[in-house]
Amino acid sequence: MKHTNEELKSELKKNFGYHNFRDGQTEVIHKILNNQNILVVMPTGAGKSLCYQLPAIISNQATVVVSPLVSLMEDQSKGLKEDGIEVSRIHSGQDREENIKNWRLFTSGRSKILYLSPERLMQERMLSALRKYDVKGFVIDEAHCISKWGAQFRPEYEELSKLKDIFPEAHISAFTATADTQTRNDISKKLSIKRSNIIVRDLNRPNLYLEVKTEESFKTSLLPYLEKRRGLSGIVYCLSRRETDELAEFLRSNGFNSVAYHARKSPEEKIDAFDRFVTESDLVMVATIAFGMGIDKSDIRYVVHANIPSNIESFYQEIGRAGRDGLPSETLLFYRLSDLIKRQRMLLDGQGDEKYKLLEYKRLETLIGYCETVSCRRKALLSYFDQHISKCNNCDNCLHPAKVQDYSREARIIISTVQSTGQSFGSNHLLDVIQGKDTTKVKNRSHNNLPCFGLGREISKGLLQTLIRQLITSGALKLNLDRYGAIEITGIGLEILEKTRNFKTREYLEKQKLSNPRVSRPPAKLTSESTDLFNTLKKLRYKISKERNVPAYVIFPDKTLEQLASVKPTTETAFLEIDGIGPKKLEQYYDLFCLEISNHLTANKTENL
Repeated sequence: MKHTNEELKSELKKNFGYHNFRDGQTEVIHKILNNQNILVVMPTGAGKSLCYQLPAIISNQATVVVSPLVSLMEDQSKGLKEDGIEVSRIHSGQDREENIKNWRLFTSGRSKILYLSPERLMQERMLSALRKYDVKGFVIDEAHCISKWGAQFRPEYEELSKLKDIFPEAHISAFTATADTQTRNDISKKLSIKRSNIIVRDLNRPNLYLEVKTEESFKTSLLPYLEKRRGLSGIVYCLSRRETDELAEFLRSNGFNSVAYHARKSPEEKIDAFDRFVTESDLVMVATIAFGMGIDKSDIRYVVHANIPSNIESFYQEIGRAGRDGLPSETLLFYRLSDLIKRQRMLLDGQGDEKYKLLEYKRLETLIGYCETVSCRRKALLSYFDQHISKCNNCDNCLHPAKVQDYSREARIIISTVQSTGQSFGSNHLLDVIQGKDTTKVKNRSHNNLPCFGLGREISKGLLQTLIRQLITSGALKLNLDRYGAIEITGIGLEILEKTRNFKTREYLEKQKLSNPRVSRPPAKLTSESTDLFNTLKKLRYKISKERNVPAYVIFPDKTLEQLASVKPTTETAFLEIDGIGPKKLEQYYDLFCLEISNHLTANKTENL
């Protein structure tokens, strides 16, 4: 059955309470309703889940949604149930009785959506059971996991390629926020998706300010950065669990509202941290990459990376969690040689064949290129996904163009020191030799007698560290991880040493200034009087969320509360005009929220008499 755009908008309002679709959603919904296999690449916050939830609801077709995390299943299920939509989920976090109850809900037809993990779905027992029912659609969320060339390949996801043969009459919809051309082609091949049904939306997020800093000790810059953004919600990503706990404690000791989140935390600790993050407006979430997937919090104002991520796709996904409301938001990446060595070591010691590791290394190199570029960062980022812009005027390089300087003399000192010491040492020992430091290690190897000893006494340590990193990333030097990170010379490095090639790079600044905040404290659109009501409604929402054991945003997102605080509706008809309020939520929450609004109006009327 075909649906016009107006009919779809009517169903959208009836089921989810929204008046209009976001950009690109209707094209995807029409294709799913026409039972076409599709692959959709949409940026974080573009509304992917609604694209497959609405067709399942209005087509009345049984749909299985494959999701990688229990928390994602739970959050989406709770959100749908708040809208009055029956949904089932079966996972290891529920007891057997609860899973049986959800299965019966789905097989009876009362629920048209069943959430499963890929492991659970591809069990022969589950496949046999699903064959008996008229399953018309499969949705694969986080579909980049299905490809060996994807940044987060999961072997259990690859099994999903068998679905097209097991259920030949069903259509498959694959969704992801990030996939390069090779990954997209691999996904579409495995799922029998025509090239014409690969939909790639504009991945540019122009509201995100992009910034990179190369300081070795990031904490000295992080504190003033956060101080200028105090009262706002943000995420700081760390490489390890230990660093996560230590940084969260460091921030708390400096007066910030901060909490740590990583895989080793207990389920109770993780639930509490997540709940605090989505309800408290000033929380600094310090986390590993275990935190982030499926966060439906629109007002994250900044995402900071204390360490360089594993690849360009992970970086894009993680910064995409900021500014989902479209308001100005910021991203900051601290980038240094020690983290680069750690990442390369993790890649070398990790799983996968040589071809896979080479691809991952190329992805890491692309991210390094983003960090080192002196031109527009957004241009460098989007070009990886085959999308092109001239310049963005919303990154540190566009707003504060870097000067390029010739550091050939300094580069020759570094390269000659690498050569003289036998290409067997890391950066710390090389720095000691260059700066003429009589350490025990230097003297034991008689490196204090080398001609290069002390040649760079007058060069600052910071500049030398920066140049070593840039010589490595430019291919003049290389790290030999099999020899514990020893720095070696390449052909390009020999050309610099022999003065047949110059070495020019970004001008080094001893003190790197961080950009002034480009974010404000929401809700900026409200008057002070409406802001008071907004805060009152947030408290009510939080109270209800604790009573119902659901995330606060599932009841109403901030945008809905902002509209309620601004419009101040007091009738059911007026409430239904608010975005995010449909018939079910009107039935559940009208009395409670209307009472708060009426009390606010009465109090303000009394004050003005």
